[in-house]
Amino acid sequence: MVDLIHQIARSMPHLKEDLRRAHITERPDFFVKKILKLAFFFSLGLSSLAFFIVDLMNLPLIIVPAAFVLLFILFFAFFSMTPKNKINKRKRELDREVLFAGRFLLVKVHSGRPLLNALVDASESYGVSSKYFKEIVEDINMGTPIEDALDHAVKFSPSAKFRRVIFQINSAIKIGVDVTVPLQSVINELTAEQFTEIQRYGKKLNSLALFYMLLAVVMPSLGMAMFVVIGGLVGIPIERNIFLVVASFLVIIQFIFMSIFKTTRLSVNL
Repeated sequence: MVDLIHQIARSMPHLKEDLRRAHITERPDFFVKKILKLAFFFSLGLSSLAFFIVDLMNLPLIIVPAAFVLLFILFFAFFSMTPKNKINKRKRELDREVLFAGRFLLVKVHSGRPLLNALVDASESYGVSSKYFKEIVEDINMGTPIEDALDHAVKFSPSAKFRRVIFQINSAIKIGVDVTVPLQSVINELTAEQFTEIQRYGKKLNSLALFYMLLAVVMPSLGMAMFVVIGGLVGIPIERNIFLVVASFLVIIQFIFMSIFKTTRLSVNL
């Protein structure tokens, strides 16, 4: 069993880095072991329920082990996405504050504060980004050179935008030039990119709103009106169940569009 866990962990080459980026402190072997247990118990529970259903319907019992294998694979794939989901959540949070974090550092450095003191001030400020600066400061306090601490932040940060800010700072330190120039440059680039993202999001939102109006407002109202008029002329009986089906369809459409709007929401804060 241990060898199997090691083989599964080795088959996921990016798992170690994903766990680090997601702030999951478990080793890859322990993480794989945990999700295997979760997948086993969840699939076992649903397979037990499937056994009673199969028995009541007099279906072949071979369905139960087949369902267990399928459910085990699905649950394992679902739980193995936990680091990715946490990384995406942390990425959205950090992307929302990356400009404020960069501007905060720029103001501190412009005011004459040394870079290390500016990083300490950023780690003590408010917001999600302070946690990432605190990790950099903790690495430095543990004896890690500032260049290596910034390299670690670039490597394990969930946000590509935040990595660009830290990378420019670290490159300036290694070259020996003023930090404010590359920092100001990358902040200007990120600001321009976020304006472009806002414009794209506006166009996408207009398209989604148009589809929403067609599927959830225009088609149901016109369709029901035409059905009632034509049904009254032809003599088709109009039962209450038809309206219940349409109402259920509208509820499903509402939930679908709510989830679409939520997932496509832009993580930008200028």
